Amino acid sequence: MLMERCIEIQKDLHLCFIDYSKAFDKVRNVELFRMLEKLDIDGKDLRVIRNLYWDHTASVRIEGEHSDFKPIKRSVRQRCVMSPELFTLYSEIILRNLEGISGLKIKGENLNNPRYADDTVLIAESGKQLQKLLDTVVLESERMGMSLSVKKMECMVISKKSSNSKCNLVSKGNKIKQVTTFKYLGYLITSDGRCTSEIIKE
Repeated sequence: MLMERCIEIQKDLHLCFIDYSKAFDKVRNVELFRMLEKLDIDGKDLRVIRNLYWDHTASVRIEGEHSDFKPIKRSVRQRCVMSPELFTLYSEIILRNLEGISGLKIKGENLNNPRYADDTVLIAESGKQLQKLLDTVVLESERMGMSLSVKKMECMVISKKSSNSKCNLVSKGNKIKQVTTFKYLGYLITSDGRCTSEIIKE
């Protein structure tokens, strides 16, 4: 819908597909529960989440020998049905500072970071705006103990005016790879504005 609208009004759409390094493993439990407490969550539900994630310890076994038990202060559980939603809430702390940066205007609303769990895409109408969004995400992510996997990140310019539009996006001196297709949440996005739900065989 976003891409179709931009093509319709002859606007370029600049995208950056964010990739966090070991995203679920680096969630700080203290920060996560601080945010959960601010939300209108039923007390019983909050206690269930606390029991799953709070005051847990772990030991490592190497060649039959166990290490001392250490407290787990980070991470949400892999394969837990709540983990995507919990990470989305945690990333809200990181991405809330993007609110004042221009993205794409849709019916008067500013949209610059649609996401689901750790699948986040930054959206802007220009390369300059996209760079500002990325710089802010890098800064806020590091403040929350998260880091971006720049080598796995990709950017794209969706345009009907030119197939040679450049996306000169960098992060800490490293250039982000520009692509013409990207699979996002089961959809294949292309630089000419198409978005299909075809299954792509690896």
